[in-house]
Amino acid sequence: MSNFAFVKAVAWPEIHADCARAESYVTNDPRSACFYARRAVEQLVGHLYDLLGLPLPYKDDLSARINEPKFRSKTGMGIAQKLNLIRKLGNIAVHEPKPIPPRAALDTLKELHHVMLWAAFHYSTNPQAVPLKAVFDPALAAKAAPLSRDEVAKLAARFKAQDDAHAKALQEKDDLAAAKDAEIAQLREQIKQAQAANQQVDDRDYSEAETRDRYIDVLLGEAGWPLADTRDREFEVTGMPNKDVVGYVDYVLWGADGLPLAVVEAKRTTKSPEIGQQQAKLYADCLEKATGRRPIIFYTNGYEHWLWDDAGGYPPRQVQGFYTRDELELLIHRRHARKPLADVAIDSAIVERHYQHRAIRAIDDTFTNKQREALLVMATGAGKTRTVIALVKQLMEANWVKRVLFLADRTALVTQATNAFKAHLPAATTVNLVTEKITDGRVYVSTYPTMMNLINDTEGGLRAFGPGYFDLVVIDEAHRSVYQKYRAIFDWFDSLLVGLTATPKDEVDHNTYRLFHLEDGMPTDAYSLDEAVLEGFLVPPIGVSVGTKFLQQGIRYADLSEEEKDEWDSLDWGEDGEVPDAVSSEELNKFLFNEDTVDKVLAELMDKGYKVADGDRLGKTIIFAKNTDHAEFIQRRFDIQYPEHGGTFARVITHGMSYAQSLIDDFSTPEKAPHIAISVDMLDTGIDVPEVVNLVFFKLIRSKTKFWQMIGRGTRLCRDLFGPGKDKQNFYVFDFCGNLEYFSQDLPGSEGSMQKSLNQRLFETRLGLITALDSAVPPAGPEPSEGKGTESERGLRVDIAWSLHRIVVGMNLENFLVRPKRKWVEHYAEWPAWSVLTTEAAGDVAEHLGGLPSAHTDDDEDAKRFDLLILRRQLAQLEGDAVAVERAREQIQNIAAGLLNQTAIPSVQQQQELLDEVASDEWWIDVTLPMLELARRRLRGLLKFLEKTKKNAVYTDFEDVLTEATLIDLPGVTPGTNMERFQARAAAYLKQHEDHVALQRLRRNKPLTTDDLAALEQMLADSGAGEAADIAQAAEQAHGLGLFIRSLVGLDRQVAIEAFGNYLDGAKFSVDQIRFVNLIVDELTANGLMDPARLYESPFTDHAPTGPEGVFPEGDVDNIVDILCTVKANAVPAGGVA
Repeated sequence: MSNFAFVKAVAWPEIHADCARAESYVTNDPRSACFYARRAVEQLVGHLYDLLGLPLPYKDDLSARINEPKFRSKTGMGIAQKLNLIRKLGNIAVHEPKPIPPRAALDTLKELHHVMLWAAFHYSTNPQAVPLKAVFDPALAAKAAPLSRDEVAKLAARFKAQDDAHAKALQEKDDLAAAKDAEIAQLREQIKQAQAANQQVDDRDYSEAETRDRYIDVLLGEAGWPLADTRDREFEVTGMPNKDVVGYVDYVLWGADGLPLAVVEAKRTTKSPEIGQQQAKLYADCLEKATGRRPIIFYTNGYEHWLWDDAGGYPPRQVQGFYTRDELELLIHRRHARKPLADVAIDSAIVERHYQHRAIRAIDDTFTNKQREALLVMATGAGKTRTVIALVKQLMEANWVKRVLFLADRTALVTQATNAFKAHLPAATTVNLVTEKITDGRVYVSTYPTMMNLINDTEGGLRAFGPGYFDLVVIDEAHRSVYQKYRAIFDWFDSLLVGLTATPKDEVDHNTYRLFHLEDGMPTDAYSLDEAVLEGFLVPPIGVSVGTKFLQQGIRYADLSEEEKDEWDSLDWGEDGEVPDAVSSEELNKFLFNEDTVDKVLAELMDKGYKVADGDRLGKTIIFAKNTDHAEFIQRRFDIQYPEHGGTFARVITHGMSYAQSLIDDFSTPEKAPHIAISVDMLDTGIDVPEVVNLVFFKLIRSKTKFWQMIGRGTRLCRDLFGPGKDKQNFYVFDFCGNLEYFSQDLPGSEGSMQKSLNQRLFETRLGLITALDSAVPPAGPEPSEGKGTESERGLRVDIAWSLHRIVVGMNLENFLVRPKRKWVEHYAEWPAWSVLTTEAAGDVAEHLGGLPSAHTDDDEDAKRFDLLILRRQLAQLEGDAVAVERAREQIQNIAAGLLNQTAIPSVQQQQELLDEVASDEWWIDVTLPMLELARRRLRGLLKFLEKTKKNAVYTDFEDVLTEATLIDLPGVTPGTNMERFQARAAAYLKQHEDHVALQRLRRNKPLTTDDLAALEQMLADSGAGEAADIAQAAEQAHGLGLFIRSLVGLDRQVAIEAFGNYLDGAKFSVDQIRFVNLIVDELTANGLMDPARLYESPFTDHAPTGPEGVFPEGDVDNIVDILCTVKANAVPAGGVA
């Protein structure tokens, strides 16, 4: 008897043969069992593809077939998971030398049994023969002699050759293919009849919790844990606080020395993983007592995974998977090998500046205090990269980190960082992941997209970069867009995290600070541009605002000369032939390029810009152009105006050109051309050329981050640039577009936003439409799997839900972006989850699933934009948004009218009647949602034929006028810091050091000395609350440092009482007078100081409306004022300024 006898009964002999072979090896040859199980699945999937008439995926292998959305919509998430589990273990059986655990083989056969029951019941001609209630019983299996690994590999190769030959024969011989088609057609009809006659209901749970829980085994397998030994699972420990004093650890991960490295407590997916935290701790206690080593603690429910290194002093933290053996051994080794960071020197050969040392020490303190994230704000050119290299060296020497990942957003920056690490940290092998294959290294440098792809790569079932691979991740230029686009990378790696940036934006939602778990506006350490300039480490910009009439006002036809008007009229303005009356300043250099404007800008640069080589040659210059066409036009005009430079002096450098890096290298060499780099975005950030002395802003900028990054291209020091002893002192910023004026203002903070992808907007709009439809037309019962969206609103609701369901089904759970959302993917991959969708549930779906990648895609961008337009119109109609309804109607009518001009195209001509209706006004009277849906379906594929209205590039030579050049002062900015937070942190630090002599003198109203003041200033510097510039600014605002610190720490209350003791004598003064003085004591205690003018404000006037004179005689009022002045004077050192 066999567990798979029913497979033979439904007339699948080849599939049955493989199932029977797999079954026969389950107890004595796990590798062969997994191999034949995969073979059976491959045969089954191929048969189902033929039967269902599904198109083959682009990459025709088993993985692609299983995960093809149309196939998964038939199988459901539960069966698809089982198929993937069988496939993966089968691959390991063939390709990997490591043993297959017997339990894994048994699990594989159980899953195969599930799959075959499902397939035979739904897609065979004899569903009545399928025992739906059957449970796999290994005792029923026949036993075959085991095969060697080589024999399994040879079998795999032989079967593949046979399959390939059969497929080729079908392709080459029409008669064979025709016979197969006829056979499949006949089989479909037989299955249809058999299914119609079948009265049995398939109520088997193909997504049962047992399958989901096996996902933990898969994750452990990815980390290299085969779980082949009996001690790996359900390991018995003694010492548990129960009546038997015994417990069974779900998983124990063992070290090479036979001691435990980690315990894993697994709870069912229906429970919170935190439920297992204490149980896992108790298991760890038992193992530690038995073996002398305390293991790392993992607890999980298959969806969420937590790591707790309690022996290392860290609280539990969520992780995305499990550590490998080497990574766990390293984690445990560090418990005793890790040195205190304060005791490890910083390499001054890498960083010699005081603020770099201070920044590293600030990060040291952060990590020492068990916080795992740090953010450095450091002005561009101040040496962020070298600072982090010195930090990496220190952390490596202290045994805190072994492998480091440095992430940058551009290939050029990756190259630059790679070279810097190799130069300053040669002992640590550095790997450029953009250009090199993955090799053993200590420092890996990559762009964000490259790392996103590499995380998903597996070899032999193992991930190249698992969650525990890196000990430190460094983010270059950490700002909001990086956070939003690539947060998944930082969540994936369970590492220390350091962010580097020149301009963290102080926005309303402050995502940058949130990523690093920092207070808004309070980075771990900061070093501003103005401070760097003041200390001589950077040079300041000299802002020159010039502009031209056209760049400021645009070009108006009416303002041109008669000759220029003739030229204007003769220009080719585009296919519509419409000649405009004006071109705005925003459109200038977008499609209209005026020779005289560019010539005047270049002349201003060549005349006023800094020169080198004894004044004979313009110094290194970057021109920031609006777009590539603009950049190329600037270069052409330069070559025409200055032909003596032979076409090499000014060159365009953009991302789109070949060998851009070679041009950057040449530009970075002082004596080599080009000397003018015309850039579109590529040189805005991260390019270090100290010789740059001129920047030209030839485009509008409104991003504060980008503006200061661009300014940073010129801030670096350069010795002897203008000759021996003549160093670079500053650099010019020639601004022709009003940027300097804009950024010299006190700009309000911006919340900022990131544009969602078109797919995400479609997904979320469809969700909104479902909830709106549910409010308007509540569901009457379970939704069918197919609606009639062009006939009724209820049918439309079903069709929209079905489209979203298909997208979720197409999400690959092996993708690291999808994996953290597994709980929601599994739930909404089941069709019943869409039958009722509350507003709250829709919000969860949008948040967790809206932006995830799916194999169910549509590459027709024009069609998708039309979908979005119709969907928004439908939603606005349901919500009663009259403005949005009318706006969408006009847009859709314009599209229809445009398509009516393309009726020579047959597919457009077929829809002419509908297009006529949609373009008319009558169709829109009482238009229904199903009518709009019908229009969407019929017209969406035609949008690609719509003529794109485009303007030709227009080149003119109208006389422009330069405006008068004016110098613009740029404020010193340390983006992201604020005085309120600085004061709060300084106050907290001073409170912890109240026993300091100088602070005691200040609080006790003793006169300060200059030595006291110096000690107080050093205390503020040591606090890390702010920079020297912050301290100076605070002292200036308070009219003295002593007064500022007094305002933070207040006056000792008893001292304040003693100062006014005479006025608190109840025998001499009235109750009202004593109350008035007590208010003064309260204010001095809180604020340390009090301006006498406050006596005439609330709360004093609440008791004495006319001020102190209403309570005290004039002489006493004068005496009170004198006391307040004395209290203030004592915070100012004698003969000095506080």
